Amino acid sequence: MSQNNSPKIAPVDEKMSFKSSWVFSLQHVLAMAAGAVAVPMMVGNAAGLDQTSIVFLINACLFMAGIGTLIQSVGIGNIIGARIPVIEGTSFAAVAGMTAIATSYNDPNIAIQNVFGAVIVAGLFCIVLAPVFEKLIRFFPSVVTGTVVMVIGISLFPIGIKWITLNKIEAVDPKTFALSMAVLVITLLSFKLLKGIWNSSAIIVGIVLGTLLSMAVGMADFSSVAGAGWVSINTPFKFGLPQFDISAILSLCLIMLVLMTESVGNMIAIHEMVDKEVTGKNIKRALFGDGISTALSGIFNSFPITPFGQNTGIVGLTGIKSRYVAVYASLMLLVFGFVPKFAAIIAAIPKPVLGGVAFAMFGMVMVGGVRTLSKVQFVGTMNGVIVAVSVGLSIIPIVNPDFYNNFPAWVQTIFHSGITTGSLAAVILNIFFNEIGNKKKAKEEAQ
Repeated sequence: MSQNNSPKIAPVDEKMSFKSSWVFSLQHVLAMAAGAVAVPMMVGNAAGLDQTSIVFLINACLFMAGIGTLIQSVGIGNIIGARIPVIEGTSFAAVAGMTAIATSYNDPNIAIQNVFGAVIVAGLFCIVLAPVFEKLIRFFPSVVTGTVVMVIGISLFPIGIKWITLNKIEAVDPKTFALSMAVLVITLLSFKLLKGIWNSSAIIVGIVLGTLLSMAVGMADFSSVAGAGWVSINTPFKFGLPQFDISAILSLCLIMLVLMTESVGNMIAIHEMVDKEVTGKNIKRALFGDGISTALSGIFNSFPITPFGQNTGIVGLTGIKSRYVAVYASLMLLVFGFVPKFAAIIAAIPKPVLGGVAFAMFGMVMVGGVRTLSKVQFVGTMNGVIVAVSVGLSIIPIVNPDFYNNFPAWVQTIFHSGITTGSLAAVILNIFFNEIGNKKKAKEEAQ
């Protein structure tokens, strides 16, 4: 009688064939692509690039999103990459800093060269600091990680709401709102009625059917697709060799600290969703991956690469834990990065359609934080205060984006993000209430 002594494969490492997972992979790609397209459009316009160059930037960002996702999902040896189903892309949090750099120059090429120079150094900065973040993992117990993940979800909601109002802060058009709510209803019905693979693919069903609905009612414009080319090759230093301005580098390195904090939060969230232990080494590998991807982005005409929060929500929605879904998504992104027509199609998907599915995507990130907090001991502790104050502080820049405008630039950079504000507050308050004066506990956790 033979006995199978082969080790049990963790859910995150279970292999999936492309045939069985392509829908899930495409769902991830469609969910993140709007964000990946928006960043190069904003930075390219700020630099004064022409439309052809901006389309090239979009493809470059999709390509580097594929590289970053591949590094994180597959890993390089036992040193680089988190090996979880994380989807990477160009970060919104760095847009303000990069547009400030770009608008400092009259020549579009020089402007974008200085942006890419700062991106390369920021990536190297992330690599150097990754071991430091590894040592800080002991300051991220469940009360902190749960709070951080919940704050990430809350902070993402304004993005979805702005999609409904076409990225403007104004009263919503009733027709636009009706389209978004119709997409949300389609998505919810998909979760309720569809079975098997299509149930887990409710987000992509909502996006596709919502886009078709928007076309039927005349709320979509795909005219730009016809003028887009079929093939674009991402050559290094397309706009010339990078330039290294000290002030640009310092500003982007400071922003990189914010991106690293947000990245740690997303990484922790996904680790917990896929039942993979959160360790300092895993976080260090993840940040190494982000740093390398970001440094390469400056070479291959793209911008800082970090995990996308909306895809963190999709992991929670689908319940699919295998990192091979991210592997196949990365291959799709690499292919799409060579096809300008795909970038044009993604850019043309009506924002209200994405706003409709955002409630489910972003809400599931918040629910992930709630799940983690359900394991925390609140009775007889100050953990409730930690959560309450951290979430409250994180909402300040969400409610009033100009709240910190009278402070120095470095303060604005750090606290402009509700995620960073809430994360720092949770860590500091946990140290104050649970570490200081409890040397025995601190010693046990350090061992």
